[in-house]
Amino acid sequence: MNKTNLKSNVKRGRTCVYNCNYHIVFSTKYRRKVLTPKVEEYLKKVIIKTGIEKGFDVAMVEVREQDHVHIFVSAHPKIAPSYIVKMIKGISARKLFLKFPELKKKLWKGHLWNPSYYIETIGSISEEVIRKYIENQKRK
Repeated sequence: MNKTNLKSNVKRGRTCVYNCNYHIVFSTKYRRKVLTPKVEEYLKKVIIKTGIEKGFDVAMVEVREQDHVHIFVSAHPKIAPSYIVKMIKGISARKLFLKFPELKKKLWKGHLWNPSYYIETIGSISEEVIRKYIENQKRK
């Protein structure tokens, strides 16, 4: 493999060269529309910081219809996609409930997120298509 064939989005680890990207979508419990602009702004910061702390790169985060989140993540192959989702959902729920205690009134039983999620792997060919799709999720 020579350097001219490598794409700019390919990353290098100690023992591997990789391009592992994921499109992750999950919703609030009961699809409650609780992700107001103020909550959304804080949520985006929390998700990006979680990625930094846990070793994966959060390239994009968009909230749609105040009830679900689209995230574009890149990670080393040693980091399981399920771990990424678990960290994002768990840490963000805890921090959002602390910062916005009024959320608990709208979401009983202490759950912010629906337990399920959607995830797909993104290859380099479709990466730009997914980026544009997530970008278009911004409120107009």
